[in-house]
Amino acid sequence: MPSTASLFFCRLDRVKDKNKIPDFEQELKNLEEVLSNIQPTPDKIPRLDGVDIHGLQMPLRGTLGGDHILFVDFNRRYDLDTRIEDAKERGLEDIVHKLRLIRHRAGVLVADVVGHRPTDAVIAAMLHQSFLLGTYYELDMFGEITTRLFEHINTRFVRSTSVNKYFSLIYGEISEQGRFRFISAAHPPPQVFSREYGRFMTISPEQIVNFPPVGMLPSDDDPERHYPSLVGYKRRYTISEINLLSPGDLLLLHTDGLSDHADGEFFPRVVEGCLADTCDESAQDICAALQGELLRHGSPADDVSFVVIKRVAE
Repeated sequence: MPSTASLFFCRLDRVKDKNKIPDFEQELKNLEEVLSNIQPTPDKIPRLDGVDIHGLQMPLRGTLGGDHILFVDFNRRYDLDTRIEDAKERGLEDIVHKLRLIRHRAGVLVADVVGHRPTDAVIAAMLHQSFLLGTYYELDMFGEITTRLFEHINTRFVRSTSVNKYFSLIYGEISEQGRFRFISAAHPPPQVFSREYGRFMTISPEQIVNFPPVGMLPSDDDPERHYPSLVGYKRRYTISEINLLSPGDLLLLHTDGLSDHADGEFFPRVVEGCLADTCDESAQDICAALQGELLRHGSPADDVSFVVIKRVAE
């Protein structure tokens, strides 16, 4: 039987151990500060002739959640002049040509991690950093972002996260002429709003190829695939394309927090009416109006994110 003294010191050690318990509130605050640096801010929104872009994130719980928006302004984020000169010196005329083309495009990525807890934002941060790191190599090797980047991202998440941490994703590039080329992985389809007709236009399902969520299935053409998959394999990503034909037309990218809001009574009817009323305004003002309308129809039950891309008069 332990002595009274040993019991006393044992209890004292327990008291000391309590002082070592981390301040979880402070840790959460620190996490918020770290992840706030990857949130979209006005200075990160691309500037493109003939196109106006804006987006909003509305996390369900405070400042962190599973939704993520990432804008790619190729002209401001990357030193294209140096890359073009380097490619010229190496005689890589195809890369020179493609680097010149992306001067007239902007990239938009919208993702939705399964779940809306603050810790789900960590998965979004992993995507953010892996995408931007891969972009450096893509531009140096190909002069543009290719589908291979997303093949590698899918493979990395299949191998590094559990099946309940997959996410939907859409990444696309809008040109100055209003052409939107994109890949979609289990994400809500982009919506085209016609200013002329005042409504969403019907897009044929054949125009949009959708793939499984990122991180759910290994890629069928992964050269390092050494293990069987009980649920099958993902076929190689392909690109879909739609167009904003006229000035004032809008492209809406969003997560399912928007389409499922108010038990599905908000989208598309209310959203369509809001866009009809505001389509002559800036993309930023349209986003603000859409946010206000959403809140008037009740508190969100999920993270909500959306991006408005507007074709303006040339």
